Amino acid sequence: MARGHLTEIYRAAIAGVDPALLVRRTFEGRSPVTQSVPPIVASAPRTFLLAIGKAARAMALEAERQIGDRLVGALAVEPESLTEVVAHSRIRFASGSHPIPDVRSEAAADAALAMLSEARRDDLVIVALSGGASALFVKPAAGLKLADKIAVTEALLRAGAPIRELNLVRKHLSAVKGGQLLRAANGARVLTLILSDVPGNDLGSIGSGVTAADATTFADAIAVMKRRKVWGRAPEAVRDRLERGVAGEIGETIKAADPLLSRVTNIVIGDNELALAAAEAKARALGYTVVRGAPLKGEADDLGRSLASYVTSIKASNACVVLGGETVVTVRGRGKGGRAQQLALALVVALEESGHGAKLAALSAGTDGIDGPTDAAGAMIFDDTIKRARAQSMDAADVQRRCDAYNFFLELGDLFITGPTGTNVSDIFIGLLNS
Repeated sequence: MARGHLTEIYRAAIAGVDPALLVRRTFEGRSPVTQSVPPIVASAPRTFLLAIGKAARAMALEAERQIGDRLVGALAVEPESLTEVVAHSRIRFASGSHPIPDVRSEAAADAALAMLSEARRDDLVIVALSGGASALFVKPAAGLKLADKIAVTEALLRAGAPIRELNLVRKHLSAVKGGQLLRAANGARVLTLILSDVPGNDLGSIGSGVTAADATTFADAIAVMKRRKVWGRAPEAVRDRLERGVAGEIGETIKAADPLLSRVTNIVIGDNELALAAAEAKARALGYTVVRGAPLKGEADDLGRSLASYVTSIKASNACVVLGGETVVTVRGRGKGGRAQQLALALVVALEESGHGAKLAALSAGTDGIDGPTDAAGAMIFDDTIKRARAQSMDAADVQRRCDAYNFFLELGDLFITGPTGTNVSDIFIGLLNS
């Protein structure tokens, strides 16, 4: 029953951030935040549509339905795994690579810039932005090559840099991120609809803020790279660009006072909080007492230990603990896994080491259905996980140290595999206690 309930609650969370539904509600102006959208859309004689991210397909198709005949150009950039032909649509679909960009990611950005070059001042450009956009949509800044950006992205990911730090650096190596896409819109009105995969919904971090002001600097980018110990290994062209930026020889990303922003409306239409609310509603419907925990953040191993202490302190019977956010993993060894799987493993190891016999069934998973470079969304743990692992001669603590959570849960049959969900609002943790 626990496995089924965990799955039901997760699916409810995903349904709560269905991209097509959220876009439709936005065009209808149902909430105070979206009331400005209908008149903005209605006033434009021509509309261009650019959708980027893991939810690009659903967001673009619904936007196309809402815009109608005034849509004169449309491009959706999505992961390769989602790309398929759509009949009777005017949208051009392109694929990029995630989490590491490739030549398709650069080609997608070039196609978008070509489309936007046709925009005029009285036109409307709608940007539908969702998680994964930073890798799927790449245009290296002048003097840099795609290989330079790939090298830096890979190094920062392996060093455990959180998404804010990763995107901070990306913006200062890009010709389109950090608000710079606005320069390609020829002064057209820009409306950006955002499905946020960034805790706190920082507009400058979501999709590396292609239409938002950037409060960070070249100096901040260097500081991140030095703190993560990747500066000395970064390509020379990257170090040269950032140092020239600090010296004022290269223009910064778009800042809050830039006149370009006066014709931009950025709206967050869905986020992790919305998914958690849907998860909580489902848990209550299943008869659980809901307990909302603190946001998921920090190293997965550290959070696993603190989460073990937290869940064992809860005394409510038949409780469902719901948390959301995003952890990071500093990769050690040559194992396979993702941050959600590592968190699940760290939690079950910490519970075992504490000697606390908590009756816990839990799911740690990404809302996009993809956890790191794996085909799993995450993993489930139960109160007999360690016992079953030992029966198969697996040392959970050793597996944790080697960051090989995927193979651990694969052997136990506890990987949580959903396939791409078509949305992305960070990660979710669901724990069923004392049930």
